[in-house]
Amino acid sequence: MLLEERRYPPPPEFAAQANAQGDLYELSLEELWEREGRNRVTWFEPFDRLLEWEPPYAKWYLGGKLNVCLNCVDRHVEAGKGGKVAYHWEGEPEGERRSLTFAGLQAEVVRFANGLRSLGVGKGTPVGIYMGMVPELPVAMLACARLGAPHTVVFGGFSAESLSDRLNDMECE
Repeated sequence: MLLEERRYPPPPEFAAQANAQGDLYELSLEELWEREGRNRVTWFEPFDRLLEWEPPYAKWYLGGKLNVCLNCVDRHVEAGKGGKVAYHWEGEPEGERRSLTFAGLQAEVVRFANGLRSLGVGKGTPVGIYMGMVPELPVAMLACARLGAPHTVVFGGFSAESLSDRLNDMECE
């Protein structure tokens, strides 16, 4: 299955309005992803190999080091897009909505990261996140990424025993 060769072209009217540039079609898949990885991602250490593929496992951008929070939030603020909406959140009951700009998201993430830091969380500290589907959930995830703290989001419907197992498996503090 992972070596599937069939192709399913999009309908012509959909392809005509696609956001892809013509030159992208001329690149091989390796050239495309190498170019996109170098031009659209901010790296602390650049990758030295694009792909290691041993079906069914793939490792991308080997040797590279990045920070997800920097790439998802900070670089957009630095590029002058702080006033643009980073994400829209819709809750339940219907009609409960909130939008966060990149600058607003950055401020919340920094505040949350500082709170985690004050609790002793830092690079390598495993964190368990037990929240509902609230706008603060991605803030918490990005704050962990900002600090270099691996995290797991635990589903709120787990029993106390299942919750305990997951948090203990990750050795969360």
